[in-house]
Amino acid sequence: MKTSILSIIIVLTVVFQINSQSINQEISKDEQTAYLLGKIDKTGLEGDNYKSWFSKNYESYKPNLSIINAITSELKNYQITLFMGTWCGDSKQEVPVLYKVLEACNFPIDQLTVIAVSRQANMYKQSPQHEEVGLNIHRVPTVIFYKNENEVNRIIEHPITTFEEDIQNIITKNDYKSNYQIVTAINSILKKKGIKGLQKKSKKLVKSFEGNVSSMFELNTYGRILYETDRKDEAIEVFTLNTALFPNEPITYVSLANTLGVSGQKEKAVNVLEKAIELHPENKDLKENLEVIKSN
Repeated sequence: MKTSILSIIIVLTVVFQINSQSINQEISKDEQTAYLLGKIDKTGLEGDNYKSWFSKNYESYKPNLSIINAITSELKNYQITLFMGTWCGDSKQEVPVLYKVLEACNFPIDQLTVIAVSRQANMYKQSPQHEEVGLNIHRVPTVIFYKNENEVNRIIEHPITTFEEDIQNIITKNDYKSNYQIVTAINSILKKKGIKGLQKKSKKLVKSFEGNVSSMFELNTYGRILYETDRKDEAIEVFTLNTALFPNEPITYVSLANTLGVSGQKEKAVNVLEKAIELHPENKDLKENLEVIKSN
């Protein structure tokens, strides 16, 4: 009997240790700044390596109490999943404010899931358990609102106005449009129609979004996420679209050519860079990348 009880105690201790290690995991290597990875909570964000920015931005924010009072009751009918990076400037600024707003609303903490993603190249904006899969997490922070297990809407990178106002829209009339609408549109096409569907709609997308995309980095970052998650063909189509939207940005051609090159399409990569050099004959990056691709 004593042996059985001892075995149970050992098992429970191991389980407790595993569970305790599964939240607020900190990564620190190669003398880089430490960061949290995987499931985290407020306790982790108040840790020694993060409290300087978390506490400062949390304490300095003053929620709009009239909106807080208006949204408190209905907001409790939602589940919220937050993807963030403790290494990310926008996350450092916005996540403490979100916590302040949710706490002002007495939002149930068990209805909030927070996932810290990696900054490493081979795991860029991914988590160890890959909770981000299928959710189009290309910018952080991303705040996803669910009701009855269905996504209702999301806030990407930062609110359009304030968290209070954005949340009020989402849980009432819900005509809210987050940042990076071109990425939302392309992701929807890829899900429903695949690469061929995106190819067919590319000209229409360029016409619709030309002048309405803040910079080439909107699609460049999205393309990088696709590439890092082994969706190289989709990344190539996104980078191709980006060259059409931003023909005067040499880096769009570099991103496309390099992705073609590592995908075994050397001839196409060379062709992209040669045409780009015709448009930008003085650009050194284009010429250097062309030499690298030709030599491989």
